[in-house]
Amino acid sequence: MKIVLAPDSFKESMSATEAVTAMRAGVHAVIPDAECVGVPMADGGEGTVDAVVDALHGQYVEAEVSDPLGRTITARYGYIPLRQLAVIEMAAASGLELIPPHQRDVLRASTFGVGQLISSALDRGAEEILIGIGGSATNDGGAGMLTALGAVFVDDQGARLEPGGAALRDLDRVDVSGLDPRLRNIRIHVASDVTAPLLGPTGATAVFGPQKGATPADVQTLESALTQLATITSRTLGKANPRRPGAGAAGGLGFALVEFLGAESKPGVDEVAATVGLERALRGADWVFTGEGSVDAQTIMGKTPFGVAQAAARAGARVVIFAGRVAPDASVLLEHGVERLVAITADGTPIEQALRDGAESLTRATADVCREITGS
Repeated sequence: MKIVLAPDSFKESMSATEAVTAMRAGVHAVIPDAECVGVPMADGGEGTVDAVVDALHGQYVEAEVSDPLGRTITARYGYIPLRQLAVIEMAAASGLELIPPHQRDVLRASTFGVGQLISSALDRGAEEILIGIGGSATNDGGAGMLTALGAVFVDDQGARLEPGGAALRDLDRVDVSGLDPRLRNIRIHVASDVTAPLLGPTGATAVFGPQKGATPADVQTLESALTQLATITSRTLGKANPRRPGAGAAGGLGFALVEFLGAESKPGVDEVAATVGLERALRGADWVFTGEGSVDAQTIMGKTPFGVAQAAARAGARVVIFAGRVAPDASVLLEHGVERLVAITADGTPIEQALRDGAESLTRATADVCREITGS
């Protein structure tokens, strides 16, 4: 029997790799001769670097970069030398969790640090970059990233704009002649589970701005600023598509990556799956075990377990999703190729205990499922 183990991380409890280890222990406790293929997974958010580095036997690289407010921090990304592939989480440099709530300033928060991570990857010899763009503190349309890579944003007096999204209201011209020439020969893949366009009521600012501390007045300011960015981008490049799904991801970083750097953007779990070779691992599989900390009806909106389940269905394998919490509305997943939903933690378990005992609980739950499917 071949079983593919392809979970995401169980947030605050175990990494995707640790979840694979726990699942494998559960399988082998019941089916000692089972072929277990571990494929740590992610959807472009937290854990993407770890999942790819572990799956492809890469290494970690540290770089000094600017945080969203311009303070120097040490950020980490992954590098796979054999493929000259860098794996970056934008949140490592420009993430919301880097800034305490009382210090958050979405009007001037910048993605400059993301550009510095890309530059570091280029220095290391990367010919391909996978960048996950979840969890941002920013709403600057990627202007900070582009500035770090050599672009210049100026007003109608020729003065350089200050960092942050609000300053883009005064944008008159983007000079891209100084962009790092190495960017012309690199392939950039964007992994995101956000399908928002850049502008409008379902766009970057209206939907995600308030989550980053934007007041109603700030939302108006930033919407105006990103509208100006879209206009000037179209004038500069001869084209721009602010309506493209995903352009609004990470406060418009998705827009800048595609329009200025020619990146390819796909749903995060699909991009990670392609990078780590999930479909190859699924060949001949009888079962696929996946999961993450919590599953509910929103899981079908591009989260890892759903993406893995879709890939498993194409390969003709049966799917079990494990989670610390299975919400009642998660039953919708049973209509999309998932055979079983398994909560690894008993109702009423204190959250601290559930997180502490996550690996043990996952091993036990996996063994229980294996007993059921083998009738042992």
